[in-house]
Amino acid sequence: MNERKLFAENLKKILVEKGITPKASVLEREFNLHHYGKPIGLHAVARWLRGEALPSLARLRTLADWLEVELTELVSNETAYKINKVEKQKEPSKHIWETAASYQDQVLFETFLKLPQEQRKIVREVIIAMHKAYRENK
Repeated sequence: MNERKLFAENLKKILVEKGITPKASVLEREFNLHHYGKPIGLHAVARWLRGEALPSLARLRTLADWLEVELTELVSNETAYKINKVEKQKEPSKHIWETAASYQDQVLFETFLKLPQEQRKIVREVIIAMHKAYRENK
């Protein structure tokens, strides 16, 4: 059996065990709630469930973490070994706002950081003023 088919069967089995309906629409919604990064579309998730495609390394890690299983329960030992090896080589350091923020907020922060210094100062002042007004109205 090829790796994609094995992954699809394992994923469906784990979803059922966790009480999650193994439907593309359900998996897409739940996965995107747990994934740090760009959301995935319905078509891609459907391809996972049909055994036509494997998720990227980051998405496999998200699935394993979300479903509270080891990578070897989703993919073969060889693929899990490759994933762990790659992750150890490029572990990015995340700021607290990167792990706490939604994807849209992360894009906003990145855009903010690309602004010239003068414009960033103005945006900071506006946010601080809004926060102060909010606290006073509580």
